[in-house]
Amino acid sequence: MSKITAAITAVGGYVPEYVLTNKILETMVETNDEWITSRTGIKERRILKEDGKGTSYLAIKAAEDLIQKKGLDPKEIDLVIVCTATPDMKAAATAAYTATQIGAVNAFSYDLEAACSSFLFGMSTATAYIEAGRYKKILLIGADKNSSFINYKDRATCIIFGDGAGAVLFEPNEEGLGLQDELLRSNGEGRDFLQATYGGSSYPINKDTFNEGKHYVFQDGKTVFKNAVFNMADVAEKIMKRNDLTNDDIAWLAAHQANKRIIDATANRIELEEDKVMMNIQRYGNTTSATLPLLLFDYESQLKKGDKIIFAAFGGGFTWGSIYLKWAYNS
Repeated sequence: MSKITAAITAVGGYVPEYVLTNKILETMVETNDEWITSRTGIKERRILKEDGKGTSYLAIKAAEDLIQKKGLDPKEIDLVIVCTATPDMKAAATAAYTATQIGAVNAFSYDLEAACSSFLFGMSTATAYIEAGRYKKILLIGADKNSSFINYKDRATCIIFGDGAGAVLFEPNEEGLGLQDELLRSNGEGRDFLQATYGGSSYPINKDTFNEGKHYVFQDGKTVFKNAVFNMADVAEKIMKRNDLTNDDIAWLAAHQANKRIIDATANRIELEEDKVMMNIQRYGNTTSATLPLLLFDYESQLKKGDKIIFAAFGGGFTWGSIYLKWAYNS
């Protein structure tokens, strides 16, 4: 009997309709299109504007897109994982609500949070369940409404982040396709440099902290950039070396879309040509947990069965890692 691997068999995605362009940001903070583009590669990002709609709305839309394209009966889904840094609310899992709303009535569900590495870590989690033989259909969703904790007077953060969601279905595979290897890391000393400090159990929000805007996300851009450049490139190179892969073997690099310069540095480290690098940061900005599945969503029609893909991500915490995966189907 062949070894069971965990493969992605379907992809869905969703981004909100409202487009926040660099030109619009010029009217909100002291910046300009050339400055943003040259430093980040971002031209626009999508924002969920409607009151009362949170991350679950994005997750549900992405899941429904996958379900419709796949012709999947939601009742067959065993597990729903929502990877997110911006849950709808505290003490109520966004995944549970998402699963119920899409009709996955036989699934259990939970949220997974590792900042911008959440979806990457979620791929590892879904794979472990599949390879153990416990479950056969796992819906993994990366979704974030980053606009909910962005200060649109802070040039350091408001130019970077957008809202969106992507979803993939993991199923067993007996052809040796799917996730092949992973290299995942974290270092808690990095949390001082990228965090939304107030609103958690250590620092609850009160009137004073709210008025001071301390519930918004903060990042030390230079430190985060330096660590992201080194660590994303480092793990991507290491996972290729231990699997005896050359740049000729790799069909695609799917890197977290935080900054084009970071993506370029990772591609250069593994000597990968530009046309093998998935890129949509110019249209969506950094959608945190959603960047990797949205890449698959946008590039799905170009992926071929057997394609070797290197995933890489870096996020707050610090968290980072790389995954080597063989694509399992032709669109």
